[in-house]
Amino acid sequence: MRIVAGRWRGHTIKAPADDRVRPTADRVREAWMSIVHPELPGARVLDVFAGSGALGLEALSRGAEHCDFVELATRSLAALRANVEKLGAGDAARIVRGDALKFIAQLAPGSYDVAFADPPYGLSLAARVAERWLEAPFARVLGVEHGVKEMMPAGGETRRYGDTGITFYRV
Repeated sequence: MRIVAGRWRGHTIKAPADDRVRPTADRVREAWMSIVHPELPGARVLDVFAGSGALGLEALSRGAEHCDFVELATRSLAALRANVEKLGAGDAARIVRGDALKFIAQLAPGSYDVAFADPPYGLSLAARVAERWLEAPFARVLGVEHGVKEMMPAGGETRRYGDTGITFYRV
């Protein structure tokens, strides 16, 4: 995996050593970032189900001010920490070991400018993230990755990239 654009463009990052992890493809991440790019300069970003941290690190590379990464899996946390260190992103990054749904449940509306969620497919986690956002929009923009067959709550705009869907919700 590599950072697609910005100050760390071309730098490679590690994927977690875990067969259950499905990193977002570079082309999908590039399309995702193109959509939210106007929101990124100076933004406070949230990356839940962070895995390698590719989404949040890409946002930092493109000018976001700060990113909170939330991840529970030990192997993913190890890869995330290594990637933050490799890029020298430590001052702009906070890594939280915890359950993503519990983390967002305590957020107030407007806590972040941009939020990314890339939960495991097929467990209705993407819909649960979106439902929480609809109750209390914790970011101005939320992008949620999911399988294209997964049903998402109304109110978002879904883009399809092969078997991957990204649904965007905006305040």
